[in-house]
Amino acid sequence: MADQAVDAGGVELSEGERRPPATDGQFLGRTRELKELLLDIERAGLDTLSGRKAPRARVLLIAGRSGFGRTALAEELVRQVAHRYRDGVLRARLSEPDGTPVPAERIARALLAALDLPAPAGAGEDDLTQALREGLAERRVLLLLDDAVTAEQVDALLPDAPDCLVVAVSKGPLTGIADVRPCTLGGLDTKSALDLLTRFTGSVRITVDPRAAEGLVEECAGQPAALVLAGGWLGARPKAGVADLAKQLRAEGDDGPAPHRVFRLAYAGLPGTAQRMLRLLHLAPLGLVDPHTASALAGCSVEDARAVLDDFAALGFLRPVDAALSLFEIPGCLHPLLRARSESQDRPAELQLARARMLERTVRLLQSCRAITETDSPQAREKLAGLPKALRFATPRAAEEWLRVRQPALLAAARLAVADGELDTLARRLMAALVRAMVAHFGTRAAAPELYGIHRLVLDVAERRDLPREQSAALLNLADLDVQTGRTAEALPRYRAALDAARRGNDPYATARAMESVAGAHQELGDYDRAADWYGRALAHRLARDERADAARLYGRLGAVHTYAGRYGEAQRQWRAAVAGHRRSGDAAAHARALSELARVQEYAGRPEESLRTCQEAVEWARHAEDVRLQAALQLRLADTLEHLGDPAAARLHRGTAERLLGEEAHDDATEPEQEANAYEIRGPSAED
Repeated sequence: MADQAVDAGGVELSEGERRPPATDGQFLGRTRELKELLLDIERAGLDTLSGRKAPRARVLLIAGRSGFGRTALAEELVRQVAHRYRDGVLRARLSEPDGTPVPAERIARALLAALDLPAPAGAGEDDLTQALREGLAERRVLLLLDDAVTAEQVDALLPDAPDCLVVAVSKGPLTGIADVRPCTLGGLDTKSALDLLTRFTGSVRITVDPRAAEGLVEECAGQPAALVLAGGWLGARPKAGVADLAKQLRAEGDDGPAPHRVFRLAYAGLPGTAQRMLRLLHLAPLGLVDPHTASALAGCSVEDARAVLDDFAALGFLRPVDAALSLFEIPGCLHPLLRARSESQDRPAELQLARARMLERTVRLLQSCRAITETDSPQAREKLAGLPKALRFATPRAAEEWLRVRQPALLAAARLAVADGELDTLARRLMAALVRAMVAHFGTRAAAPELYGIHRLVLDVAERRDLPREQSAALLNLADLDVQTGRTAEALPRYRAALDAARRGNDPYATARAMESVAGAHQELGDYDRAADWYGRALAHRLARDERADAARLYGRLGAVHTYAGRYGEAQRQWRAAVAGHRRSGDAAAHARALSELARVQEYAGRPEESLRTCQEAVEWARHAEDVRLQAALQLRLADTLEHLGDPAAARLHRGTAERLLGEEAHDDATEPEQEANAYEIRGPSAED
């Protein structure tokens, strides 16, 4: 059978307790190889023979050229032994369709996510691979690593757990990994090869001319990928005999491997428009193709593209991945053939236009994916109504499922667009739409690792194109994610760089936010003097622009920093300025919170009577703002202050009031909505919403 590849960097986890469904009707041959692999699992390793406990997982290697059924054999082996591994099966592909190795950081992050283990945004490769090894140390897992390019890739992911098993699929040996069990594949045996052809042609054409059928198998060298293409060619031509195809292949001579010769013959039998679409499919990220991708690349309707993709699958040019989403995959052995055809027959300008159409279609799908979540927005409903029917999702759940399944390919599309360098405007729009869709469906916390990667790509484009405003926004985004994962020291230089870029771009919004962020980073690191200095600079910036509400907020930030530093006199002055600012701006809730903090500082400073009066005033403002939870908190603080002043009866009264207020709020959701911080926007005139 032809290889069955998993998305590059994609991961799948299945339960070990549930034995995967049988595929006896799908998998053909390889009886000897399977027997050897099963025996290798039971055979003692070198460490065991020498009397030492095996320090790492056993590694089995299935080696062979693409198209010889390496992955199919690996999947059948996994099917037969998965029930032995109680913690399930993990799958990952270690190379892109063009053979480029996938970074270990990306693979490790995806595997950790599949195991429901934390993978902090921005964490380095060493930290993530170490976290993966630690996560697998106490588990019994079967790990299938497909399309490995180098031994180093596999070695970085090997579990330090002898109870785990690693099945690696590679073109050649993995030199450098101890005690690897190799299984090198050749062609299928004749009977299995004929059975594979029969699936496409039916039994009659094979049995009426068995010698011609065996000759065809010989011409295909028993290679599953070549046999699938040959079967597809015969299946599309019911009146053609097996001998006719074998004769045409012999006429091709020995010009290249068997799949190449069968591919040339099958490709030549397609109409010109279908040939062009097939060639252009090599541009699809990760080799994953759906009707939208195909229609955008070829410039045809979605329905026409869907019909042609179904025909390609029947002919063996594509493999089905997800029937519900009409998602197909280009076999790994055909990807370089399609690319070579396209580069020789299509002009560079035509390829660039096809890429641009594909990116534009992806942007519109992402916009539709996000807009369907905004059911209360008239603008979103109007935007959805203006989209063609083919671009709309039936429900938010359908949009989320599409985004989840297509996420690896969407991220790959962003990486490819940035690497291309000629479509930066579309790349920026794509990344902006992808960020917004992911935040809308998954939330910023869940999507943080992917957002980190996207913002790094945005930074690459901004630096290449000398776009200081977008550079500043990307640096702020990355630094905010660093802070969220505890890397405040690493975030600080990024905030400073964001400030420099914002000043270069004359962006007052980013300038103010960068200064506040620098101050916040110093505060988080315990450097209160520098924090106060930077908050003061940010305050001066706000005052110069007459931004009174933000100025009042910064007075409060200064008050908090001085409180942490134990400078209670200066803290009271800043909080009084904050109180005055919020009162002038008419923000009753902020006014009440500022009074509450002022009362806290007065209490710290040893002035309980003043704290009591300020707290009572804060309660009145909280009542005016209808902030019940703040009222309750202030009532409790009043109770503590009254006890300190020797009035326990009044303290009990205020505690009772607080309990009553909290009881009235018990039926409400106590969790505040997640703040979708400004850090996750991608700013710039080209980032269309």
